[in-house]
Amino acid sequence: MGRRILSLGPVAIAAAALTLASSTTASAGSTQHRAAIPMRGHQQAAALATHLTWNGGPVEHNTRVFLDFWGSQWSSDRNGVQSYLTNFFNATGSDTMSNVLTQYTDSSGKVSLSHPVLAGAWNDNASAAPRNASANSISTEANKAASHFGVSGASVDIIVVSPSGTHPDGFPNTGFCAWHDWNGRVAFTNMPYVLDAGSSCGANSVSGQLDGFSIVAGHEYAEAATDPQAGNGWLDNSSGEENADLCAWIDLYVDSNGFPVQGTWSNAAGGCR
Repeated sequence: MGRRILSLGPVAIAAAALTLASSTTASAGSTQHRAAIPMRGHQQAAALATHLTWNGGPVEHNTRVFLDFWGSQWSSDRNGVQSYLTNFFNATGSDTMSNVLTQYTDSSGKVSLSHPVLAGAWNDNASAAPRNASANSISTEANKAASHFGVSGASVDIIVVSPSGTHPDGFPNTGFCAWHDWNGRVAFTNMPYVLDAGSSCGANSVSGQLDGFSIVAGHEYAEAATDPQAGNGWLDNSSGEENADLCAWIDLYVDSNGFPVQGTWSNAAGGCR
């Protein structure tokens, strides 16, 4: 099981990012990442990519995204993040980025997306989310959400959104903005409260302080669709990067869904779209 991450931008954590870039992971419980995206402003140029190649694993069919707002802290959401992410995924599925994803296939056919991809949102407010959740704890929370929604499988995308002031898997001091993984039951994303990292994770990069939530969550959504098991789906020949990694922080724009996003790699176009 390989974990894939979207990295922070600031030079202040360069050493951490370089360490992450050269490490590997065997499970969601490891503190090592299989691959890291170089920091914002230092990412690999997409033009250096050759071609995404299928590595035998599944892609998502009829992708369904489930948002899990983890913790009682979400009772106070003064920045409107829950509404923002819910509205983003309610508008996602037939947008420009999503349409790029449908060119990628596995032995059962191509990526296909529900319209919209959002299939449920839940605030797990039974207790406070941990201040320093481990990767294992995030995986466990994803399984809890899967049980709540009654879902499982590689086409289920659980996004565990942690509240402000928490540090899931060491965020923001471990060099990432988010990562996705597979725990044997569902594909899931560790989605920190990226506004806590400011411009390093996209705040005010296009149109407002919440830009990073759609840019980062959209990045992980695109990668989960084409590589839900995080390492055996569609990867670049030369670098081993996933589709959204190749386009991280490049040409940020407001998509046809009305939210800021980044491009994702298109084999058909030979570049980020």
